[in-house]
Amino acid sequence: MAGAYIDPPRKIPFYIRIGMYVTKKVTGMDLLVPKLLAWYPRTAIGSGVLESLVVKPEGDISERLLQLIRIQVSLMVACPFCIDMNSFESDSNGITDDEIRSLQTIEDAQTFSGREKLALRYARLISATPVMLDDGFMGLMKAEFTEREILMIASTASQVNYWARLIIALGVPPAGFKDSCKID
Repeated sequence: MAGAYIDPPRKIPFYIRIGMYVTKKVTGMDLLVPKLLAWYPRTAIGSGVLESLVVKPEGDISERLLQLIRIQVSLMVACPFCIDMNSFESDSNGITDDEIRSLQTIEDAQTFSGREKLALRYARLISATPVMLDDGFMGLMKAEFTEREILMIASTASQVNYWARLIIALGVPPAGFKDSCKID
């Protein structure tokens, strides 16, 4: 697969290299994205802060639900890098190949809980352009999720949208998190 649309700068500031080191420690991979972000350190730092504050499972918001949302948004914006990264080790969160396939067709798998279906529908709605939400749908969300949980779902979908659009704009290919992606 071809490389990104731009090459990393030859000289990367030391504080960006620290971030690259942390990224490599966390992911186990020497990723291209932080190198490219070194062209404009403000973006690199802001993106690093955003990534460090990613939503973590809490209460009734499980790692499975967060990963389903990340995969759903990655598929919606057709970001190969994001699909690769966000579907990595999905089986450890009980996400099956059939469930991932159902996300591709924007159909909810029979195995998704009611909460998962509603959260995925919300992620799809807020990832579409234009964003079209109505009071009726938000009433369903408020009946099932707390305000904090709604924010957690919205920010997870929004973060993937940010990364996907930035990564696509730079032409970053998949990093190889999965030897063989579950996506058909």
